[in-house]
Amino acid sequence: MHFVSIVGARPEFVQVAVLSRALRGPHRETLVHTGQHYDAGMSGRFFAELGIAPPEIDLGVGSLGPSAQVGEIMRRLAEALAPLDADAVIVRGDTNSTLAGAIVAKQLLLPLVHIEAGMRSYDRTAPEEINRLAVDHICDLALTTDRAAEQRLRDEGLAPASVAVCGDVMYDLFLQVAPNAAASLRPDLAAIAAQDFVLLTLHRSENVDDPNRLRAILAAFESAPLPVLFPVHPRTAARLRDFGLRVPERLLCCEPLGYVEMVALESRARTIFTDSGGVQREAYFAGVPCVTLRDSTEWTNTVDAGWNRLTGADTGAIAALLASPPAAPAERPPLFGDGDAAQRIVAALEAPAFVATVARYRATREARGATICDAGGASKR
Repeated sequence: MHFVSIVGARPEFVQVAVLSRALRGPHRETLVHTGQHYDAGMSGRFFAELGIAPPEIDLGVGSLGPSAQVGEIMRRLAEALAPLDADAVIVRGDTNSTLAGAIVAKQLLLPLVHIEAGMRSYDRTAPEEINRLAVDHICDLALTTDRAAEQRLRDEGLAPASVAVCGDVMYDLFLQVAPNAAASLRPDLAAIAAQDFVLLTLHRSENVDDPNRLRAILAAFESAPLPVLFPVHPRTAARLRDFGLRVPERLLCCEPLGYVEMVALESRARTIFTDSGGVQREAYFAGVPCVTLRDSTEWTNTVDAGWNRLTGADTGAIAALLASPPAAPAERPPLFGDGDAAQRIVAALEAPAFVATVARYRATREARGATICDAGGASKR
């Protein structure tokens, strides 16, 4: 079969690194990069470092407001997909690229596969939550990381045959990379990793686009008892300049890091403070306690297991956990599978039920061939 895989942000690049290797043997894959993350440190470096084949199609959308970005991805993607004669479209997670790719797939009468389906923060003020809900309920095959996500989808009325538990391909890659990751660290980062330190990442719009929340989070680190390594996301750097905010001296700022460097540092940190969904999971993979700088999280399983705590932007709560770091729980259940998620995903794509779905869509496209709607709503004739 011919699959179109749509990516646009860091966690999606990480997933492709594993899944493409498993998928491209028995099947054909066309990789489409939307350009949602276009900075070389957030995009191109990941492709090179993780050995991902360059995307066959790069839409180059770049930085826009959420609605404008979704709309522009849809417009360019519809033009790119129309001539490909694909069998299905694969999207991942909850980004603007995910939502745009899902809508275009359905408008072009292509079966839609959603990896990381069923995650919920139950915060409908978060754009990512809306993306998750929308994509889960229009996809043809929902692939979840765990049984809890599967049950959420069943509770929401998705047909049992359309849901499969596969584990997390990010865990697959972490297991492959972690044993030798320390060798990737340049001397200054290796020196930090050799001592007790805290790792901080901060990039979500709810935190960095709000000067009051950003100020409150930074204030908590003024008296941090340990050095705090802070790889600064391009978006965060821009907002710090825009708002004229000073970075506390305890924060050791550096440029965005590659995946392998991040794995090495995550594995050696005393505690990880983050607002990233991907880093929350990587903290769990590494067996390092995590503090999530958000009011809610979709990765509630890590909270339930005692490895993750939510503080929002509460200066006092953050400072308290810096002063008295959370201890690692005695147990770390296998929440994200056994490291074979890529193989399980390929098996789900090859299952008779999904193969039949692909055939049904193709027959429908052929029957309607002259009147398939594009992403702008107009009929193609």
